[in-house]
Amino acid sequence: MLKAGIIGFGVMGKKHCQCYQMMRDVKVVSICETNPIKKDNTSHAAANVGKKDVELDLSNVNIYKDYRQMLMEEELDLVSITLPTFMHADFTVQALEAGLHVLCEKPMALSLEECRLMMKEAEKSGKKLQIGHCIRFWPEYVKTKEIIDSGRYGKVKAAAFQRLSSFPTWGWKNWQQDGDKNGGAMMDLHIHDTDIILHWFGLPTSVFTSATKGPSGNFDHINTHYAYTDGKTVVAEASWLMAPSFGFKMAFTLVLENATIIYDSTSKSKLKIYTLENETFTFPAQQKDAYWYQIEHFINNLRGEQTLEIISPQQAYETVRTALAEKQSATERKAVDLESSLVFNSY
Repeated sequence: MLKAGIIGFGVMGKKHCQCYQMMRDVKVVSICETNPIKKDNTSHAAANVGKKDVELDLSNVNIYKDYRQMLMEEELDLVSITLPTFMHADFTVQALEAGLHVLCEKPMALSLEECRLMMKEAEKSGKKLQIGHCIRFWPEYVKTKEIIDSGRYGKVKAAAFQRLSSFPTWGWKNWQQDGDKNGGAMMDLHIHDTDIILHWFGLPTSVFTSATKGPSGNFDHINTHYAYTDGKTVVAEASWLMAPSFGFKMAFTLVLENATIIYDSTSKSKLKIYTLENETFTFPAQQKDAYWYQIEHFINNLRGEQTLEIISPQQAYETVRTALAEKQSATERKAVDLESSLVFNSY
């Protein structure tokens, strides 16, 4: 039996708890949260997509307000760190130092220095560190990567990604509205697509970004072009500047030599494949969501049941590095080269 702790019990903490409680031989034994938790009422969370609030059974779960006390008193195997981004590095390092495996929400951190500290401690401790880049586990994105890798419809010629949202109004002590604490839409929202682009296509040679600052005080509307030596066109747009009534939308268009693939989170048939033979295929909805698959992957790795890493700390580091290069490009209004990483350059 793997014993899990959860650090931070907002919308993502509750989602992690739900997934753990549905898994065999995993038990949530403790939660650390500074806000009061009512064990008989775990609802009332807010989020943008795929995170419906649920009632959870916390009757046998110990609740702490002090993280260090929880680490000292509980016999844990792993923790989920579902805290505001600016806290990721400190809490991850402490958990690894305590000999625990860590699943930390994305992004890894707001600076490369913090990312390196997390990676160094994971290597030193010999414990698993997984960063929660959930889009790598999103069923429609997984299916699309399978199609790309198979070569079934030829090479990718172009790809365009979109992630649009009204400005977030939730979050502990308004951290989601503070660009210094969340990195703005660039590091909180847009980084999902930066990560999937690296996952699908590898590290670009350079990025060119135009961006507008918004309510967070940081870049809240972003357009980036990712340059690749094989000539394919890859662009991504993200925004926190949509009207409140807009809600949320994530989408992509993928143009291959012999097919076009369209994904739209607001469509009934979210993933569609159009071929040159005038055929159209749709992808059926899955019973489990990306958060389940992501946590299942983490647990399976801890059990030794799975050797392939879908997301490694090094890859999460490269995603942050690319996003920071985009921020630099937007600030300097010029393309920024991405030299081969000394840490990891294979996807």
